[in-house]
Order: sequence, then structure tokens, then C-alpha cells
Amino acid sequence: MANLIFTQPADDATLADWQHIHNVIIPTDVLSLEEVRERAGRNHLVVAYRDGEPVGCMTVRPPAGGNPTTATVIARILPAHRRQGLGEQLYQRGLEHARALGATVIETVVLATNEDGLRFAHARGFTEFDRYILPGDTIAYVDLRLT
Repeated sequence: MANLIFTQPADDATLADWQHIHNVIIPTDVLSLEEVRERAGRNHLVVAYRDGEPVGCMTVRPPAGGNPTTATVIARILPAHRRQGLGEQLYQRGLEHARALGATVIETVVLATNEDGLRFAHARGFTEFDRYILPGDTIAYVDLRLT
């Protein structure tokens, strides 16, 4: 399994790497650099690099508000780098971070058209509990919970 270097974005270059990966995988929700900066202020973001190349990104939404024990872990790997064990490394890192924040319930969100992402989540024990389309979108998001 290839080793990854995980970096928490701290400057515009790494934030732009996270942004690029997100925007490739979630084309229905293209984010500006300013929006990524805002997300970095409330979520734990990570970029995964292999041989200096950004190959994946992760978001951990910490437990908060009405769900003080629930965290959301979203791991994304660019299509050209999938099925090489990279997603597993990224996901495990996010899972560890969420649990360190006190989460006992882990959820994720996958775009319904991302068949690889849905397969990945189901293979790790996630089950679907909601499906919704955001205003102005045409593709559903799938909420899944680790069971």
C-alpha cells in the first residue's frame, strides 16, 4: 500500500489543493477558495499527497449542536488514484480524528452518482439513512451512518 503524507491546509496553496479535489469529485457544489477557507475554520480539513501530488482530501465535521456525539467523516480520492488503498488510509485517519473529538456515531455523505464512493462506504459498514437534493441541484446526496 502506498504511503500518503497528510497535510492540514494552512495556506492558499494547500487550501487550493483541497478545493481542486473537492470540486472534481463534487461538481454539483463547486467551492471558491474563500468558501474553503470558511470550511477550514469550522471543520478539520486534510489533503493527502503521494509523491508530492495531491490525490485526496478529507473533511471531518466535528460533533456539535443537536448531535453532540455524531461526527461526519468524508474521504475523497481522485478517480485516477482509486483502488490502491489510499481511501482506506485517509478514511482511517478521519475516523481516528472524529473519535478523538468524542464522536461515538460516524456519518458520511456521498454524491449519489459517485458509485465508487458508495461502494467504499458500504464496504466499511455504512448504511444509507437519508437521500436529498439541495435547491438548484439535480443529483442527490446520500447520508450514511456507520453501523
